[in-house]
Amino acid sequence: MKAAAKKPARVEQKTSSTPSAATADAILGRAAHSGKAGQPKINPKWAKYYNILIDLRDRLRQQIEGLAEDSAQEIPSYSLHMADSGTDNFDRDFALSLLSSDQDAIYEIEEAIKRIERNTYGICELTGKPIPKARLDAIPWTRFTVEAQAQLEREGNWRARRLGDLGTVDTSAVVEVEETETEEEEKPIKEKE
Repeated sequence: MKAAAKKPARVEQKTSSTPSAATADAILGRAAHSGKAGQPKINPKWAKYYNILIDLRDRLRQQIEGLAEDSAQEIPSYSLHMADSGTDNFDRDFALSLLSSDQDAIYEIEEAIKRIERNTYGICELTGKPIPKARLDAIPWTRFTVEAQAQLEREGNWRARRLGDLGTVDTSAVVEVEETETEEEEKPIKEKE
């Protein structure tokens, strides 16, 4: 009887031999953001913004797919009129510029989602001060307070990634280069005389 009791247990443990379809997020190693069990734990105070950002990101991705398809279509060559050709080229260039700006927006939105997941959302990256809720309501992907944003725009550093100053390991190498350039500039002058 013990053997008979174990046999049904094996039947219950069998699963379908057909694996489930893989999602793009699973293949790329990203967490699914659709409210499933794998959803990252987020601060309830940011849940509203998290959902807004997810929806906005998804809408922009759909828009990008449509723009990419439109711009990839071949321009018909049967129209020989220059104005038609110019309009077609303008439309394609315009679609590509929209595609580029949408990709920039998706990047900023993705970064905001990551900040929510890391619990650093709502903090200005420049000053470390809290970003007012009114600003987050207006621009949920913002990284800066209004004051910090204005400062960056005044200084011309908006969207600039600051790298360290250029330098060399050996300062004498700079002197040699400068002397060589000066000598080369003087040679043509002497040859002409």
